[in-house]
Amino acid sequence: MEILDGKKISNLIKDEIKNEVEKMISKNIRPPHLAAILVGDDGASLTYVSSKVKACERVGFKSSLFRFNKKISEREILLKIDKLNKDNLIDGYIVQLPLPPHINEEKILLAVDPKKDVDGFHPTNFGRMALDMDAFIPATPFGIVELLKRYQINTIGKHCVVIGRSHIVGRPISILMSQKSENTNSTVTLIHSRSNNIKEITKSADIIISALGIPEFLKAEMVKKNVVIVDVGITRVLDKSKPKGYSIKGDVDFKTVSKKASFITPVPGGVGPMTIAMLLKNTLKARKLSIQLN
Repeated sequence: MEILDGKKISNLIKDEIKNEVEKMISKNIRPPHLAAILVGDDGASLTYVSSKVKACERVGFKSSLFRFNKKISEREILLKIDKLNKDNLIDGYIVQLPLPPHINEEKILLAVDPKKDVDGFHPTNFGRMALDMDAFIPATPFGIVELLKRYQINTIGKHCVVIGRSHIVGRPISILMSQKSENTNSTVTLIHSRSNNIKEITKSADIIISALGIPEFLKAEMVKKNVVIVDVGITRVLDKSKPKGYSIKGDVDFKTVSKKASFITPVPGGVGPMTIAMLLKNTLKARKLSIQLN
């Protein structure tokens, strides 16, 4: 069994991005600028956004964080998005999810300029990705494909089972893994909480990508020997023995499944760092596109 070390690979990608940024600066080209909109004080969102800010500092990006009270109106958020869309000094930005219940997430995401949509959530980018056209790919699925590529895992013709059908991970990664590419080209089955015969399906998989959000859902008896496991799940589970009062669990029962897997991602330290690295990669791409347009 070998660990798919997302932290190590993400650091390599950040170094590659940093080198490109340094070349830009040496030619008197403005470095990329990534912005984030954060509404409320959700602990997980705060941690995630602060990680993005630190990552920007590491690679030489400029970053801006716009924080708003959870009682902010939908109209005020839309006005801020309009300003970011028109700001030529900001190359890409994200709206950190989830948003408070009184704000329509779909309306907010639709308002983002697709050319600055470095999260890859806008229907324009999703549609272009599905059609195998150039697009901003959602950062987590993008990171999964890159992780498999960097570990030289053979995906061509392999049976890849995706667990979960979210617009953020499940659906886009199922599309990407089926695309005609030397790093994908798999036969994909997408299953979810309402699927029948889940165990039979997962036992036939060569690659399992789980993004269900149920702690330790995937057990050893549900997988075959030498399977490749990518665990996207990250759930806080109450644990009074821990200093913070909780522990982080993935979708996979790591202790038992790792004994059968050929490759497996840890949680944390697997897919999470790759997500941030690919967000930076999308922002660099946005900056390059803006240079071409100007």
